[in-house]
Amino acid sequence: MSRWLVTGGSGFLGINLIRYLVQRGHQVVSLDIEPFTYSDMQGKIDSVQGDVRNRATVDACMARGIDVVMHGAAALPLYKKKDILSTNIDGTRNVFASAQAHRVKRGIYISSTAVYGIPEKHPLYEDDPLIGVGPYGVSKIEGEGIVKHFREKGMLITTIRPKSFVGPERLGVFAIFYEWASEGRSFPMIGRGTNLYQLLDVGDLCEAIYLAAQHQDGHTVNTEFNIGAKIFSTMREDYQAVLDHAGFNRKIRSSPANLVILALEILEFFKLSPLYPWVYKTATKDSFVAIDKAEKLIGFSPRFSNKEALIRNYKWYIEHRDQFHASRDKTHRVPWSQGILGLAKYFF
Repeated sequence: MSRWLVTGGSGFLGINLIRYLVQRGHQVVSLDIEPFTYSDMQGKIDSVQGDVRNRATVDACMARGIDVVMHGAAALPLYKKKDILSTNIDGTRNVFASAQAHRVKRGIYISSTAVYGIPEKHPLYEDDPLIGVGPYGVSKIEGEGIVKHFREKGMLITTIRPKSFVGPERLGVFAIFYEWASEGRSFPMIGRGTNLYQLLDVGDLCEAIYLAAQHQDGHTVNTEFNIGAKIFSTMREDYQAVLDHAGFNRKIRSSPANLVILALEILEFFKLSPLYPWVYKTATKDSFVAIDKAEKLIGFSPRFSNKEALIRNYKWYIEHRDQFHASRDKTHRVPWSQGILGLAKYFF
């Protein structure tokens, strides 16, 4: 049994990993700027409401006898630039400096495939160039640099680069699609939807984190790993699977990509767009990574295809939708406001 510190424990990945760990008999301390509100985990873990940018708060958590720290707390791409940079860079430095000071045995850093920018070739491998696009991409590259700095000081830290992941507790932009599907509507895709776009089930991500943290040879996992679904197809095919599951005989519809992106840019200027630029500017491009390294070195074997992950998330949405309230909050745990799409959906 190990004692874990999970930063970002109130978030989508955080709660899924916490449940995963508790089911396996581990002790958990959660640190998040948001309150920990999950009734099923109350009394089973220790939760601390605090900011990773506050070193004293991080130190207080590390002082609880932590064996493994999973650093997942981050400001998302739609946050203000100053908050993205301070949280994702200064916060990361605080977490691993504190872990080193408290002699924590293992670290896991959640990076992103956004570190590859918008590449021209696929699949992407761990040694491909890192090209930060926007504050979020830049901050994740900086975070990986901080991890390498502490590795040079003798720490064992695994960097995970996950594809966009879905599953229980995931809402955000996906809630817009799921709402339309549940209401028996077709759904517009930016462009034709013929691009390959790999996703990841959060359960498979938790498994990858655990495999890396428990690996007997720490030096083998003292590196970077791409993590994504093994089986995926085009965006049109994968998202159509959800409409098929909903059972209304609706279809994914194509749209002129350039015109839609221009319209979303205009809506973004007026704060009416439901999507942030990174989403709609990459939605028409191929995006997938090679997971060979994780398969070989840590025995990663994803259970869910893109279609299965999306349908699993959709089923969870249906079971819990009476609890949701549309929000402009900037987390993946609440449905994002649909903006102008709230009117457009009546044409589908």
